[in-house]
Amino acid sequence: MTQAALAMSMTAPDPVEARPDARLVARIDSACQRIAPLWPLKQFVAVNPFLGFTGQSFAATAATFERVVRTRMLMPRAFYRQALDDGLIDDAALTQALSVHPSAGLDVDQLMQKARVEAGPSSPPAVVATVAEVLDRLAQGDRYVSLVAFMIDEISAFCASYFDEGQANWPNPARKLRPYAAWRKLAAYDRNPEVMGLTGFRKAVAGLPADPLQAIGLIIDRLGIPERAVEDYLVRALFDLGGWSAYARYIGWSAALDGRRDDTLRELMAIRLAWGFALFQARTDAAFKLAWAQAMEEAARLPADHRLEETPELAVDLVLHEAYEIAVRQKLVAKLATAARASARMPERPPLQAAFCIDVRSEIFRRALETVYPHAETIGFAGFFGFPIEYVPIGHASGGAQCPVLLKPAFIVCEAVKGADDVAEAEVLGLRLLRRRAAKAWKSFKVSAVSSFSFVETAGLGFAAKIATDSAGVTRPVPSPVVDGLDPEIAARVGPRLTPGELGGRVTGFNDAQRVAMAEAVLRAMSLTGPFARLVLLAGHGSTTVNNPHASGLDCGACGGHTGEANARVAAAVLNDAGVREGLRAKGIDVPADCWFIGALHDTTTDAVTLFDEDDVPAGLAPDLAQLKARLADAGRLARRERSALLGIRDAVDVDGALIARSRDWSQVRPEWGLAGNAVFIAAPRSFTRGLDLGGRAFLHSYEAGRDDGHRTLELIMTAPMVVASWINLQYYGSTVNNAAFGSGNKVLHNIVGQLGVLEGNAGDLRSGLPWQSVHDGTRFIHEPVRLNVFIAAPESAMDEIMQRHEGVRDLVGNGWVMLHSLGDQGATIRRCVRPGVWRPHECAGAPRAERDAPRHVLTAS
Repeated sequence: MTQAALAMSMTAPDPVEARPDARLVARIDSACQRIAPLWPLKQFVAVNPFLGFTGQSFAATAATFERVVRTRMLMPRAFYRQALDDGLIDDAALTQALSVHPSAGLDVDQLMQKARVEAGPSSPPAVVATVAEVLDRLAQGDRYVSLVAFMIDEISAFCASYFDEGQANWPNPARKLRPYAAWRKLAAYDRNPEVMGLTGFRKAVAGLPADPLQAIGLIIDRLGIPERAVEDYLVRALFDLGGWSAYARYIGWSAALDGRRDDTLRELMAIRLAWGFALFQARTDAAFKLAWAQAMEEAARLPADHRLEETPELAVDLVLHEAYEIAVRQKLVAKLATAARASARMPERPPLQAAFCIDVRSEIFRRALETVYPHAETIGFAGFFGFPIEYVPIGHASGGAQCPVLLKPAFIVCEAVKGADDVAEAEVLGLRLLRRRAAKAWKSFKVSAVSSFSFVETAGLGFAAKIATDSAGVTRPVPSPVVDGLDPEIAARVGPRLTPGELGGRVTGFNDAQRVAMAEAVLRAMSLTGPFARLVLLAGHGSTTVNNPHASGLDCGACGGHTGEANARVAAAVLNDAGVREGLRAKGIDVPADCWFIGALHDTTTDAVTLFDEDDVPAGLAPDLAQLKARLADAGRLARRERSALLGIRDAVDVDGALIARSRDWSQVRPEWGLAGNAVFIAAPRSFTRGLDLGGRAFLHSYEAGRDDGHRTLELIMTAPMVVASWINLQYYGSTVNNAAFGSGNKVLHNIVGQLGVLEGNAGDLRSGLPWQSVHDGTRFIHEPVRLNVFIAAPESAMDEIMQRHEGVRDLVGNGWVMLHSLGDQGATIRRCVRPGVWRPHECAGAPRAERDAPRHVLTAS
C-alpha cells in the first residue's frame, strides 16, 4: 500500500460501540485524575507530581506509591542516617515525629536501631501486577527480553509521532484520528511486536472494540482483574507511561480552561491496556497462567487502606523523614521568631519602591538592593503583576499565556514598534519573518535524508571558528533572547504598543473600567496604596541560558514559563495612564503626579536588571532614574557574590565575568540553581523579614492584613501564590527523593522529542520533572527534600474560613502537603495549623540565637 493510500485509509473512523457501565467510567476518570499534568518545553512550569493524591495524607500517599505504583517518594535510609550522624536530627525531633505517626509502633531507641541498618524489601501485603510485569518476572530480570521496556518504547514512539509539534520531518499519517483509533490503524501494519515473539499481536488489537472505553471494559473483564483492584490497576497502567500520561493530562487540563472536555488520557489508557491484553493473549503456557492467577489472588487481597503497620520498613523511613523535616522547621521558626524587625528607620515617602516576583531567587536580589539602597522599599508579588495576558510577538498570529497555569488569559497584548510608522513596523516584521524562514530552510537542509551527509563533508570545516568561539563563550550558540536577532537599534524600540492613547486598540478586551479595576486590584493586592515613591519599579524576571531544553523552567512560573517582561511593561503602562489614575483617585488610591512606574526584567542567571521604556520617564525624574540604575548595578554585583559561592566559583578572579560566561556556555549543565533550596513561603509586611538572611530559600509575598478589607487579598494569596509555591516545592522534592520516577534524569543524555519534552537517551518514556543537575552538584544535594513551610501574618480565623471554602487548600494543609503557620505579635508568636480550626504554639519559637544562626547545611549524596 502506498503512503497516500495508507493515509487515506486512516481517516475513516471505526463505528462507535456501546459505552461501558457508569461505575467503570467513574473508576477510569478517578485514575486519570491521579496523574499530574506536564507542560511542554516551551512553557515548562513546575507541577506537583503528587497533585492527584493531595486528597489523602502524605503518609498514605507514600504507602500508595509503594504498593500500587511500586516506587518510593522518600530518600534512601542512608540519607537520614547521615543526618543523625551530623546532628541534624536530635532525640526531640524523633520523639515528635513518632507522635505524628503512632501507628509505626516504635519508640526512640527502636527507631535509632532501625536507622542504623539498611532497609530490607518493603514487601507490601499485596500489589497490583501488570501483564508485562508478570512476564518480566518469568524472564527472571533479563533486561534484554524485558517486555515492560519494549512496550514503553513502542508506545512512546507512537506518542512522539502523534503529538509532535513540528520536529518530525515525516508526520504521523493517522494524526487526524483520535489517539486510540490512530494507534489501532498503525498497529495493523506494525510487525515489531511479532518480531519480538508476541504472536498474534495485530490480531489481538484488531479484535478489540473501536471505542476506547468499551475496550478498557472488555480488557478488565478478560484479564480477570478483581473488583477491589480495578482502579489501582488503571492507576498502575498510567504510571507505567508516567511522562506521556502527564502530557495527555496537560492536554485535558488546557481544554478544561477553555470550557471543553478532552479524553486524550482515557485513550492513552486504552492503548496501554490494549498492549497488556495483547501480551496476555500471546502467552498460553502453564507457567504464565499460574503466575497470572497468583497475581490476581494477591490483588484480590489488597488492603482497604494504607496502614503503616503493614509496611514496617516504609514506616521507619517515614518517621525518619518526619523527624528530618521537624529539625529543619525548628531552626526556621526560631529564626523568624527572634529576627530583628526593620532596624533601619524608613522615610515616610521612600525614594524607590521596587516590586519583584515572589520567586526565591528574588529574595537574594531584594536583600542586596536594600543593602546598597537602605531607604528603598522592596515588595513581593506574583511576577505576572495581576495581568493575565496572552502576549503575541510581532509577526506571530498567536502567542503564549503570560499568567499562572491555574488561570486563563483574559486579554491579548500584541507586540508592536512603539511610536513607529507602518514602514518601520513592516521592517521589523520583515526581518523576523525572514530570519524565521531562513532558519527553517537551513534546518530542513541539514537534516534531510540526502543533503545532510554532503553538508557535513563539505561545510563542516567552515564551522570550526564558530564552534571554537561558542565553546570559549566569546559568541553565543543561539541569538540573544533579549533582541531576537534584530538590529540593536530596532530591538530597543520593540515592545507592546502600550502608550496611553493606544491601549484600547492594541490590547484586546481592555476598556476604561477594566483598566481601572485591574490597576486597583493589583495595587491593593501588593498593599501598595500609598504613600508612593517617585519611582516604582515593576521587575519581572527571566533567565539567560543556551543549549538548555528546560530553559523556560528557569523563567517566571507566574508568567506560564515565560519571562515577565511583557507583564511588567503592561502593568507599568496601565498604572502610568492619566485616565487610570483619575479612576483610582475615585476609589481612594491617589497616585501623585510625580510618581512613575517603570517596567524591568531581572535576569536571574546574571543578576542584571534591564529597564524598559526609559525614554517615557518624565525629565524631572532623570536624577531618580540615574540613581536607580546605579543602585541596581551595585545590587547585582552583591547578589552575584552571594550566588557564586553555591555555584562553586567563589575563588574566581572575576566573579561577574564567570557568571555571565555561564549564561553563554553551551556545555554548562548548571547555569544557575533555579529554585533549588526552596522551603518557605512568607506572606507578611516586609518589616517582618527585612534584615533577615533567608538564603534564597523563601517565597516572599507582601501582605498587610490591616489594609485587606474582608480578607479578599488573603484568599487570593492562599488559593493562588501559595498553591503555586507548593507545586514548585513538591516538584523539587520529587526530583530530589526519586529522580528516576519524578525527575528527568541526566541532562547530558537528554534528547528533545516532538518539541514537547525530553527522553533520557534515545528511547523510553517522556521524562517529567527536573534534571538531576537541578538538585545535585555532583557531590552533594543542593535542594533539601522538605515540604513547604507557609507563614502568614493574618488572623487564624480568616485562614480557617478560607480553608473551609476551598477544598484544595484545605487538603494541602490538613493532609500535610504544606505546613501552615500564623505570624502574630509582629512575628514573635508563631502557631501551626494542625487542621482547619486547630492551631498550636510551635515548640521551638524561643530557640537560642546560636541555633538560629547556624549556617545552612547541605547533605552529601548517599
